[in-house]
Amino acid sequence: MTSWLVTGGAGYIGAHVVKALRDRSEPVVVLDDLSTGSADRVGDAPLVRGSVLDAELVAATIRDYDVGGIIHIAAKKQVGESVERPLYYYRENLGGVLTLLEAAIAAGIGSFVFSSSSSTYGMPDVDKVAEDEPPAPMSPYGETKVVGEWMSRAAAAASQIRVISLRYFNVAGAASPELGDPCVLNLIPLAFRALTAGDAPQIFGDDYPTPDGTCIRDYVHVADVADAHVAALVHLDNGGGSATYNIGRGEGSSVREVLAMVADVTGLRTEPVVRPRRPGDPARIVATTDRIRADLGWVSRYALRDIVESAWSGWPHSSAI
Repeated sequence: MTSWLVTGGAGYIGAHVVKALRDRSEPVVVLDDLSTGSADRVGDAPLVRGSVLDAELVAATIRDYDVGGIIHIAAKKQVGESVERPLYYYRENLGGVLTLLEAAIAAGIGSFVFSSSSSTYGMPDVDKVAEDEPPAPMSPYGETKVVGEWMSRAAAAASQIRVISLRYFNVAGAASPELGDPCVLNLIPLAFRALTAGDAPQIFGDDYPTPDGTCIRDYVHVADVADAHVAALVHLDNGGGSATYNIGRGEGSSVREVLAMVADVTGLRTEPVVRPRRPGDPARIVATTDRIRADLGWVSRYALRDIVESAWSGWPHSSAI
């Protein structure tokens, strides 16, 4: 029986994808170097520890576990770090895509799901972003996602492989407390950390051209993101063609709105501190999700409150408050 290979399956999003597949009784094998992931997140799925840049290991994993399809999530993903270490990001992210595509094509694999990002769009001047918006990434991280899509598309045009690229918007929440986001890099966990420490959460810029002056983003529950991967893989496994899809709720929430929801859910109310704008932050970026709804029947299920409540349930300090 063939297995699905999930690279980065011990990380935050990857572990949710593994769970979604295991909930369907699908055979899964995880390849992860555990640089940001944890072995206890993969459940009973086999874990191969190593890098997606290791061509011999990738080929052996595909062979030993009779891999029939790949979901590629493993990547370096800190925008600021990518600016400081661009060549490191190009090597890790693009080298990983290249190694996996070469191994997949050599093994005759037909299904490849690529973890992309809304960072490919940069700062689009539109109310909602559709998939045909021209790429305009503003960081080396975003550039690696654009080029990763191009590499995948070119490979699909020249071989048997079919590729679906999923452009995540702002992923948050948790399907269960133990699968919460371990990295305090995004707005919601940053707000949790500040509030549980007795500090005020921070807003970077309140003079944007938005109703309350703060940036607007499309927050999507990580369990919805996992379901989108399953829908994409099923589509490809059934002979569906290559495509690119946005993964979001199609609804925007401002920074102030998110922080107000955090305060309401946690009961910890502190007026945010406003800091200067960060360079490169678009005022608004919200997804159009019509294409994936029409093609794959996927729609997000969870609202902003669900996202914040689920994230708080797994926060290490929540039980002590």
